Amino acid sequence: MNAVIYTLGVLVFIVGVVVSIALHECGHMVPARRFGVKVTQFFVGFGRTVWSTRRGETEYGFKAVPLGGYVKLVGMLPPAKDTDPHLVRQSNTGLFTQLVSDARAAEYELVADEDMDRLFYRLPWWKKVIVMAGGPLVNVAIAAVLFAVVLIGFGAQVPTTTVQSVSDCAISDAEAGRACTDADPPTPAREAGLLPGDVITSFNGDPVDGWEELTRSIRANGDRAAAIGFDRGGAPQTVTVQTSVIERIAVDDPDRVEDVGFLGVSPTFANERQGPLVVGEVMWETSQATVEAILRLPERMVGVVKAAVGGERENDGPISVVGASRVAGELVTLDEPTWAERAQRLLSLLASLNLFLALFNFVPLLPLDGGHIAGALWEGIRNAWARLRGRPEPGPVDVARMLPVAYAVGLTLIVMSVILIYADIVNPISIT
Repeated sequence: MNAVIYTLGVLVFIVGVVVSIALHECGHMVPARRFGVKVTQFFVGFGRTVWSTRRGETEYGFKAVPLGGYVKLVGMLPPAKDTDPHLVRQSNTGLFTQLVSDARAAEYELVADEDMDRLFYRLPWWKKVIVMAGGPLVNVAIAAVLFAVVLIGFGAQVPTTTVQSVSDCAISDAEAGRACTDADPPTPAREAGLLPGDVITSFNGDPVDGWEELTRSIRANGDRAAAIGFDRGGAPQTVTVQTSVIERIAVDDPDRVEDVGFLGVSPTFANERQGPLVVGEVMWETSQATVEAILRLPERMVGVVKAAVGGERENDGPISVVGASRVAGELVTLDEPTWAERAQRLLSLLASLNLFLALFNFVPLLPLDGGHIAGALWEGIRNAWARLRGRPEPGPVDVARMLPVAYAVGLTLIVMSVILIYADIVNPISIT
């Protein structure tokens, strides 16, 4: 049965990825058409065409490798300055010069005279920004919707002030997981006689509304006496105890430790539906973690290469879509979850993936969307500066000059993808 559920989880995740890619490309295509740009192709995947159909002037279809997609917007590259785009290509000296020349010629081979006013490069800079930002922003919207479904629709496991367990001894976070010894002092909660099921209602006379508030109060209390009010079996009680001081990880910085007050209880978790503000907080926190992961990607790839040749794989390192699919299968079978929990886990994974796709595509390098956005913004700045100086606008930025960089970045991304996929096959990350 688990094998069937595992396979189902993988398939659902793959479908979610394909839909996310398709919607990303729609984010480019829809505004491009609105602005009159000719769109000739809309494909999900790369490589050999598996299926396609033509609707009007656009061919829609699927490619064999579902690791991306593309929309063909005619006229992405402007013609060389003071040249007719319909002229036959001319030979150039220099590898990069020839690459740019060939790319321009290929861009205009299928452009008819009636298409000249429908070329992408002729759009005002702000329309170019809208078209190129449309794809990543769709991924942001998908992530927001999925996180909202998970947090508002299903809810989230949140800690309550009901005691789940009482620790026997005080052990710092640095030694967490080891058994108690005779040298370890008993926890204040154990000495106070707190029991699982007790509901803590106040701390030093102040009502306690949630676990986070209780944690802050305990940490700030140091080694002073504290009056703890709690409810046991419907009967309110109060006990006075002196909290101890222990080394714990800081709440606001997981890389820092600090000496704080300690009681020695862990909370019971309950599923509670969250509000829109929590969705925003989760989006922000996930975005911060994603940006950090993107910035560290070159560094982390060193570990992936080592893992691919037999080294140890880091469980929090980068993975490919293949690795993410394996994780999806494990998520729906780990700890025998309910169907609602399976749905929550898959939707959360897809939401995080969409947020990563959005932020990665905003990186200002060609061939990523961010590279085109940066070019359009520079065009707007350059034209505005020319107007301020009373000079003619210099016109569209020639992104073709950045094609060597685009080829280098594209090749790097392909190599990284191959290494990640290989590592995910021979030495995969496992959450079990």
